[in-house]
Amino acid sequence: MSNLKSLAKETAIYGMSSMLGKFLNYLLVPLYTVSFSVRSGGYGVVTNIYAIAALLQVLLIYGMETGFFRFANKKEEDEKTVYSTILISVGSVALLFVFLSLVFLGPVSSCLDYADHPEYIGIMAVVVAMDAFQSIPFAYLRHKKRPVKFASIKLFSIVFGILLNLFFLLLCPWLHVRCPGAISWFYDPSYGVGYVFVANFITTFVQMFFFIPELRGFPYRYDPELMKRIFRYSFPLMILGVVGILNQTADKILFPFLYPDESAAKVQLGIYGATTKVAMVMAMFTQAFRYAYEPFVFSKSKDGDQRPVYAKAMKFFIIFALLAFLAVMFYLDILRYIIAPDYWEGLNVVPVVMGAELFMGIYFNLSFWYKLIDETRWGAYFSLTGCSLIVLLNVLFVPAYGYWACAWAGFAGYGAITLLSYVLGRKKYPVQYDLKGIGVYVLLAASLYGISLGFVPQNMVLRLLFRTLLLFIFIGYTMKKDLPFIKKP
Repeated sequence: MSNLKSLAKETAIYGMSSMLGKFLNYLLVPLYTVSFSVRSGGYGVVTNIYAIAALLQVLLIYGMETGFFRFANKKEEDEKTVYSTILISVGSVALLFVFLSLVFLGPVSSCLDYADHPEYIGIMAVVVAMDAFQSIPFAYLRHKKRPVKFASIKLFSIVFGILLNLFFLLLCPWLHVRCPGAISWFYDPSYGVGYVFVANFITTFVQMFFFIPELRGFPYRYDPELMKRIFRYSFPLMILGVVGILNQTADKILFPFLYPDESAAKVQLGIYGATTKVAMVMAMFTQAFRYAYEPFVFSKSKDGDQRPVYAKAMKFFIIFALLAFLAVMFYLDILRYIIAPDYWEGLNVVPVVMGAELFMGIYFNLSFWYKLIDETRWGAYFSLTGCSLIVLLNVLFVPAYGYWACAWAGFAGYGAITLLSYVLGRKKYPVQYDLKGIGVYVLLAASLYGISLGFVPQNMVLRLLFRTLLLFIFIGYTMKKDLPFIKKP
């Protein structure tokens, strides 16, 4: 139980920073959707380029985060040597990536349909490279159990980024009308979406200075033999990560090429990208849990068989993920104001996207069986299966059903690999999950959600009060049945 208390504490810190950060980032969604009208396709550009950036970042990290946790926790390895070896490796690859991106900027921009603005691609290439390098000091903070500094850096960067977006998208246009001479030397009102990427670049560059303590005070040593062993362990995880991020972003990358009306593609993608932001509460919780759970599992693996702890962690994850699902769906009448009304037509996909995020979180919990027995190739197999299914469903159905096909493809893909990982995990590394208890929670959540759909008072206040009562039924059952981490008197 003390192990779970420690996990809960770190998840709470990571979760608070993640949820607060995501909430603050939500402020950018109405800003973007108001600044870039739905018909301009501006938010579709943001959605598309950030999806590409997410894929590139995984490639540039190539599984070294998890590789660091695995080898830094091995008794026979020197922690500092592992850290410096990975830092040098990831940093060198990032620099090579930036060089190649800038050399071939013209052809790459044309291929991605941004020939008119190749600087979008150039800016984001540098940002992705810096993010990839910074992921290793971030992993080091997690390894050293320093969630407060981790969370502080994340929150500062988010707040700073928001302020820069407000400066470029609100203050500068206002000054351009009233006092153009003050900003004409750097501000061009026609640049629009480009300032989103400029703000991101400045934020990421400033964030680098916070890692000065983690980047000095030890001898830099590159151990080629150690790197070979880390790479052999991490390469399947890179495949897993690439395919995993494709599972999340393939629809946003492929959509402009699949949708039959080219002029409407970015409009539809903007609607889908904006409305799925409402479903990101589930992603926030999954990410917070991941930040704490990954180093927790590898550190506890040295203490013997911890499978009962993993089983309890899975149950609590599903409980709180279902709570997040109900909270978002019950208060969607309020949360929809995160985006401009022109984008509301896409809100019906929110429960499907949240269901896919729930499967993704469960799959992440299940994934530790192959990491702990050093058979990471299974992760690559599962992710390739899921990605193939998602891409196939997108190719087949996006032309006819638009972003609805994207949402259901993600749900089907993650559902399939969750089932595959569970079935094979029972043979390779069996964990006795409380399936009966978990099933009761799933059934309760589904029933409460069904009741909320079947009984819909016209008055919004009454509707919210009724749904709040349903939410408290779920919370009350949880506290009575599985009150976590606290002894009852």
